[in-house]
Amino acid sequence: MASKPPVAVYDACVLYPFHLRNVLVQCAFDGLVDARWTDDIHAEWIRNLAIGSPEIPFSRLEATRDRIKEVLPDADVGNHRILIPDLSLPDPDDRHVLAAAIAGKASVIVTWNLKDFPAADLRPHGVACVSPDNFLVGLHSAFSSALIDSIRRARLNLRKTVPAVHEFIDALDHQGLRAFSVVLREKAAQLD
Repeated sequence: MASKPPVAVYDACVLYPFHLRNVLVQCAFDGLVDARWTDDIHAEWIRNLAIGSPEIPFSRLEATRDRIKEVLPDADVGNHRILIPDLSLPDPDDRHVLAAAIAGKASVIVTWNLKDFPAADLRPHGVACVSPDNFLVGLHSAFSSALIDSIRRARLNLRKTVPAVHEFIDALDHQGLRAFSVVLREKAAQLD
C-alpha cells in the first residue's frame, strides 16, 4: 500500500447495521483502516440493536462483539473516559466518541450522525467527521483494488448464506451507502 491507512473511530450507528458492520470490520481486518472503538460504543450498538430487533438473542450480539474484538484487539481504546468532562459537543452523550478519537489518535470519526459532531468542535482535536458512505468512497480512491478485494471477502465471509453480488450491493445501498453502491456496481464482476 502506497499510503498509510486512516485511523478511524467507528461510531455505534455504523456498527449497528449488519452488512455495514461486516464491511467496516473487514476493511480494518485487511489493514485498509486502523479502526478504533470502546466498550461504550459496543454497548451502545448492542443495546440499540437489541431494542430494534428483539428476536436476536442478546447473547448473539455479545458474541458478535467478542469476535470483532478478538480479530481486531488493537482497536480497543480504554483510556478515553478521563477526557470526556472537558469536551464540548451539541449532545453531551456523544462526547465519549470524540474522547475515543483523541485517546486513540484517530483522525476521523465514521458516523451517520454528522450534525452531532460539528467541525468547529472537532478541529481543535485534529479530528474530522465523515459518513460511512463518503468514508468508503474515500478508501476506494486511496486503495481501489485492495478495497474491492476486502469487500469481496466481506460478502464471502457471511456464514449462513452468501448473498449474490447484486443482493449484497443492494443491501449496502439500503443501509445508506448510496455513492459507494454506485462504485460497487461498476466493480460487480470483481466481487464474485
